[in-house]
Amino acid sequence: MNIPTTKTKVPSFGVTNAVFIGRSIRHSLRNTEALVMAIALPIMLMLLFTYVFGGAIDPSGDYVKYVVPGIILLCAGFGSSSTAVDVAEDMTNGIIDRFRTMPIKSIHVITGHVIASLVRNLFATAVVFGVALLVGFRPSASLVEWLGAIGVITLFILTFTWLYAAIGLAASSPSAASSYGFALLFLPYLSSAFVPTETMPKWLQGVAAHQPITPVIETIRGLLTNTPINNSAWWAIGWCTIILLGSFIWCTWMFRRKTGRR
Repeated sequence: MNIPTTKTKVPSFGVTNAVFIGRSIRHSLRNTEALVMAIALPIMLMLLFTYVFGGAIDPSGDYVKYVVPGIILLCAGFGSSSTAVDVAEDMTNGIIDRFRTMPIKSIHVITGHVIASLVRNLFATAVVFGVALLVGFRPSASLVEWLGAIGVITLFILTFTWLYAAIGLAASSPSAASSYGFALLFLPYLSSAFVPTETMPKWLQGVAAHQPITPVIETIRGLLTNTPINNSAWWAIGWCTIILLGSFIWCTWMFRRKTGRR
């Protein structure tokens, strides 16, 4: 006698990711303190650099035109860093073990965090742009240049969000993930974000000019304000591509190592 069996229906790739993305976005909206801080801190820094330090750095009053691209990346980096904490919390609170019992690829929970962070940070970036316009930033970009700048910003956010996700997987706890991620937030200060690299000490100029953040900033600044880009765009895309691929591979390997499945 044949006994009928019930076959479990496996959710599609799109449905699974949509569920996890929605979950991460809801968590972000509920964590209002982190969301407000991710927007407020870059705004405060922009006002600080524009009105407090700007007159000393550039007496002509055009410093806001120079500093906005750096503030945008600082905003994106700060917002992306919360992904490390979110991932570390999921890895330590037992929720991953529950997902592993379901007919889904549990690594999609990481994808959900990454995409939700991308959406959240693009919104925060738009807010920072709006405040920049209020304090005197006047970009001279064409439509194509605007699209190019948005594309580079999106690529940068996606790259560093995957990197922070990998850090969250590698960390032993959410507090450790926060500490490791915080160290990366100093990179914009060692770049051309706030002052030209040639004004730095000789021994620091090489580091500042050849680290990943500087070509990204110079590309965004050039697209928005028509300053020379030279080969910065290629370096920016190259750095982001290498870091993105490396972070994704590291993230996948760490997830499989820690969960022992999928």
